[in-house]
Amino acid sequence: MKLRHTTISIPAERVWLDGELSHAPTVRGLAVILRPSGSTPTQSCETKVAAALQDAGFATLIINLLTRYEETRDADARFNVPKLANRILAVADWIGHQPPLTGLAIGLVASGTGSGAAIRAAWKGPGRFAAIVCRAGRPDLAGATPLGTLTVPVRMIIGSEDLHLGMILRAWEHIRAPRDWKLVDGAGEDFAEPGALDRFALLAAEWLRTKLPPPVADEIERSGQSDKPASSHPL
Repeated sequence: MKLRHTTISIPAERVWLDGELSHAPTVRGLAVILRPSGSTPTQSCETKVAAALQDAGFATLIINLLTRYEETRDADARFNVPKLANRILAVADWIGHQPPLTGLAIGLVASGTGSGAAIRAAWKGPGRFAAIVCRAGRPDLAGATPLGTLTVPVRMIIGSEDLHLGMILRAWEHIRAPRDWKLVDGAGEDFAEPGALDRFALLAAEWLRTKLPPPVADEIERSGQSDKPASSHPL
C-alpha cells in the first residue's frame, strides 16, 4: 500500500496544530496519534508507531496538541487535559470535513497526558471515536466521571517496570467501557527498551483491527452485493 504523506495544520481554539497525515484510498481506518507536545515529531516514538500502524493497513495522523510557543512558554501546558481534549475534538471536526477521510472510523493512540485527554475527548464527544489505545501515561487526569461513564473501548498497554503502574491500574479499574490490560515485560514508562515499542505497536494495531468498523464505502459495497438477486441463466 503506497501512502501519501502530507504535512498539515489544523485550527483549534485560535491556534494551529501541526501534524502529518499519511493516507491511501485502501486503508481500513484512521489512527490519530496524539502528542501532548509542540515539537517536531521527527524520529519520535510516535513516528515509529505510525509506521507500524501503516504497515497494518491504517492511515495515520500524528498531531501535536500544543504549539511550540505554548510548550516553551508553559512547562505545565501538557497537563491541561480539558484543553487538550477540546483540541482532539477539533481535530475530529477537521477530519469530518476531509472527503478522503470521512468514511473512516477513528482510533485514538495516546501516551503521557494525552492518555487522559483521549479518554476525556471520547467521553465528551460520544460517537466520534471507535477505540482508544493508551501507552501508559496519565489516564487518571481524564477525571473520575469520564473514566466511569466512557463508552469507547480502551486498551491500556503498560510496561511492567513503569513506576506509575499502580496509579494507572487504579484509573483503569474505574472504566466501565469494554477494556483490556496488556503488560509489556521489562518495559519502562517510555518504552525505550529494545523491542518494547515494537510490542506496543503490534498490540495497538491488534486492538484497532478488532474495534474499528470497516470503511463506510466497504459496508455499502457489501450491502449492495448481498441485496442483489442471484443472477439466473437459462439451462
